[in-house]
Amino acid sequence: MKFVFDDESFSFEALRAAGYATYAGAELGEVLVTCRTIPENDEEAWSREWAGTAARVEDIARNSLAAGRRVSAREALLRASNYYRTADFYRREDPAHDEESTRLSRRSQETFADAVALLDYEARSVRIPYEDATLPGYLYFCPGTGEPRPLVIYHGGFDSTREEDYFALVAGAISRGYHVLTFDGPGQGSALRDQGLHFRPDWESVVAPVIDYASTLPRVHTNKFVLVGTSLGGYLAARAAAFEPRLAACILHDGVYSLAQTIETMTEAPEAELMAHTGSRWVVRNGKWTFGAADLAEFRERCQAYTLDGIVDKIACPTLVLDAENDQFFKGQAFRVFSELTCTKHYISFAEKDGGGEHCHEGAVALWHQQAFDWLDDLLAGPEWTVTRPG
Repeated sequence: MKFVFDDESFSFEALRAAGYATYAGAELGEVLVTCRTIPENDEEAWSREWAGTAARVEDIARNSLAAGRRVSAREALLRASNYYRTADFYRREDPAHDEESTRLSRRSQETFADAVALLDYEARSVRIPYEDATLPGYLYFCPGTGEPRPLVIYHGGFDSTREEDYFALVAGAISRGYHVLTFDGPGQGSALRDQGLHFRPDWESVVAPVIDYASTLPRVHTNKFVLVGTSLGGYLAARAAAFEPRLAACILHDGVYSLAQTIETMTEAPEAELMAHTGSRWVVRNGKWTFGAADLAEFRERCQAYTLDGIVDKIACPTLVLDAENDQFFKGQAFRVFSELTCTKHYISFAEKDGGGEHCHEGAVALWHQQAFDWLDDLLAGPEWTVTRPG
């Protein structure tokens, strides 16, 4: 699905940013006027123009807040946070020592934190105990009577942040009556940038302390924990579900069977050729940073452990596997995960003709939320659910 740019990576990331308009994370006009000033394949211009738009929108927010206009301030802060994240996206040559990357990341975090304080329901930043560190997260309580509700535990994937999690899932879950706990795990967001925590394949070691923490929360059904993982998180959540008995359900958005297979395919060309291509260059650079790898060879080697071979059939909780017709990263893997599951399961593939065919259904957030939460509503309402097989 081409969106503004011919470059596949620029097109996808612009669509990703624009798609969060569903939950006040973007304005289409702001996205279009920003993108039209960015030449194809120009990562410096990408960062500069998105940062400029983010700063302008943040100014709107600060002026609105000073005038006591909380709704206007909240909406602009949410958009600014998304735009700052987008501005930082391609700054991956040396993010640990890139002052502008650090600044943009901080601005995304700070504008979002200020927006959270203006939400119409209870939400707060949390630190979840994890080994010798903590996992930064956000806890959102759905407004209501105070009766216990199911808790959705959500994490992203290869390049997600807890701030982006709000647009990707939280707002849709809250509007349907779910409490939500999001977190940056190792390799993600500020857990990586501030604490140097890198990805690990045994994600159950990450989710277990998160569930320990969740079990102490008020107003939460402790027998209705639902784990959702996005993109690479589709592997991570599946891996955790295979070894975590406290889950009532798991949603793989989308299903990922083998990261190694994807990375091997994407990096099979000579490294000099990879570095000349926007998407593959970003994958290599982001992979080295998030996995703590010294070079491409080490990154590729570390990816070998990220597979569901011998694991997928250990998942016992009901599992929803989402898929995308045109997934450019993990094509075919979601259905393989679904096929090898032995638990109660459901499969949904989103089509290009319906606007949901891109990886993780970017640009169709409301569509996949409708399908996923309808399934979850039915599942948690009683002991029966429908198993639907494709085709």
